Amino acid sequence: MYRERPAGVAGATLWTSSAPGAARTTRVLPDGCMDLLWSSRAGLLVAGPDRTAQVSVSRPGERWVGLRLPPGVGPAVFGVPADELRDSRVPLTALWGDRAVADLAERAAADPASVLPALAAGRLRAAGGPDRVAARVAATAAAGVGVAAIAADVGLDPRALHRRCRRLFGYGPKTLARILRMRRALALARAGTPLAEVAATCGYADQAHLTRDVRALAGAPPTAVLSA
Repeated sequence: MYRERPAGVAGATLWTSSAPGAARTTRVLPDGCMDLLWSSRAGLLVAGPDRTAQVSVSRPGERWVGLRLPPGVGPAVFGVPADELRDSRVPLTALWGDRAVADLAERAAADPASVLPALAAGRLRAAGGPDRVAARVAATAAAGVGVAAIAADVGLDPRALHRRCRRLFGYGPKTLARILRMRRALALARAGTPLAEVAATCGYADQAHLTRDVRALAGAPPTAVLSA
C-alpha cells in the first residue's frame, strides 16, 4: 500500500508504504529529489538523487515513511552536497553521527509522519532556507529551457551553473532536465494522453525517442513503467 500527501514544509511530499503480507519489489524512478526516510526495519535513512531507476525491496511487514524534498532542497536539510549522495541510500548517522541521531531515531519510531517534516523544517530554518537558485533552475529546466538560457536567467556562467547544479541536484542541468522531462511525460501518459502526443508535447523527436529515453532512465519502456 502506498499513499502520499503534502507535508506542509518547503513543498515536500510525505509518503507512506507498507508490505503487510509479502515482500514487495518497487522500481523507484529518478525525480531530481532527495528523501528523508524512516523504515521500521532500518531506521532513519537518506536517499540521494538518482540518475537511473533504483529497485527497492520491502520485507514482509516492513513499513516506510518518507519525506520527498523538492529538487534542490535536500542539501540545505542534510548539510551535504547532493552529488556526494548520488545514487545511494545511507543511514542518517553516516551524515550526522550516532549521538545526533539517537534521540531522533527514537522519536521517529513513535511517530515518523510528524517527526520527519518537523526535522526538515527545523534544519531548513537553521540553514536560512534552500539555495536561492534551486527552484528557479528546476522550473526552467523542467520547461525545456537550454543550459545557456538557464545560466543567464540565474546570473551564472554555464560552468558555474553546472557546479551549482551538482551540489543542489546531484548532476548537471542537462541530466536534471532529462529526468524532469521524463517525469512530465509519464504523468501525461498516466492521465491518458497517447504516447505519440506525449512525445510531441514534451519535446522528444518522436515516440521512439521518448521510449529510448524512458528505458535509459527508468530501466523499462514507457508501457512497462506505466503498467507497474
